[in-house]
Amino acid sequence: QFCLIFMTLISPQDPVLRIGSSLTASCVLSPDFDLPATSLYWTLNGVRLPGSSYSVVSSDVLSVTLHSLSGSRQQSGDNLMCHGADGQILAGSCLYVGMPPEKPVNLTCWSRNAKDLSCKWSPGGQGETHIRTKYTLKYKLRWYEREEECGNYRTGKQRYSCYIPRNPALFTPYEIWVEAANQLGSATSDITTLDILDVVTTDAPANVQVSRVGDLEDQLTVRWASPPELKDILFQAKYQIRYRLEDSTEWKVVDDIGNQTSCRLAGLQPGTVYFVQVRCRPVGIYGSRKPGIWSEWSHPTAASTPSSERLQSGSCDPKPGDQNSTLRRELKQFFGWVRKHAYGCSGMSIKLYDQWRVWLQKSHKTGNQILQDDNS
Repeated sequence: QFCLIFMTLISPQDPVLRIGSSLTASCVLSPDFDLPATSLYWTLNGVRLPGSSYSVVSSDVLSVTLHSLSGSRQQSGDNLMCHGADGQILAGSCLYVGMPPEKPVNLTCWSRNAKDLSCKWSPGGQGETHIRTKYTLKYKLRWYEREEECGNYRTGKQRYSCYIPRNPALFTPYEIWVEAANQLGSATSDITTLDILDVVTTDAPANVQVSRVGDLEDQLTVRWASPPELKDILFQAKYQIRYRLEDSTEWKVVDDIGNQTSCRLAGLQPGTVYFVQVRCRPVGIYGSRKPGIWSEWSHPTAASTPSSERLQSGSCDPKPGDQNSTLRRELKQFFGWVRKHAYGCSGMSIKLYDQWRVWLQKSHKTGNQILQDDNS
């Protein structure tokens, strides 16, 4: 959308006003037009304004007064037009009605693999200024006077970001802030001080695989590959898993994985499809004691548990030492079974435990079958 300006003039031309202001504009006819001012009329964004808002100043000047102006419908300005009696547009002016910016808020930054820097923020206050507002992200190394500006901006709905592609300084803190300015005023955000090593994130784990654990109906094994950048910048990672039922939107999160690249999910529902995702968080970056930022979640990977009538709630395989009643009961049953099927401590392995779980499930199914036969 654009504003039309002809030899007949509107005064003031393209004014910038605060929301709630009043404006009196005049349409001054060119000598080339043999038209009386009384024959003219006004429109705002294509809507004819009532004659009660007009005032004939002279034979060639017609004014209009607008009260309690609302914010411009578009940042390019609202179109105020002066028309001749036949509807011809004689002159036009753009009205910019808005508010000065408030200081930007929620400034957060992150570095992908310690090789760049990205920041995002939100406009302050109500956010919408209704007129063009320029946001400039500035930064400098602490203890240095030289300021630099980010040059690669992106704009979303009530959200702004900027990307700095160069390799950042790793061991000197940055001071970062955002300046906002338009024709009605300016504002500056609070200064954010950060160390790059504290805001490092990395790519999501790759090659996530989910598979069954033999015939165990309530378990799945999740395996994944570490991001290759782990070796490049000398850090490890902690991992987190989340999973959900196929027909559910509620995710369950497993936090206690540490830096291993596999985990067994236990206590799942038999005969059920699960979606699984993994993400990672860098720790110990170049010796830093603070962890970095969680990566995005990996793409969902699906797998199903073997079918059974047994139904249990989901959790990660319990750690040795977890003192819950289910574990104590199962261990008591397990060691009783071991005395009959294993000889010596060397036989007590996770494979033996899996064999016992299969035996337990088969016993459960056999018991159910006997009950069904008795009832038939």
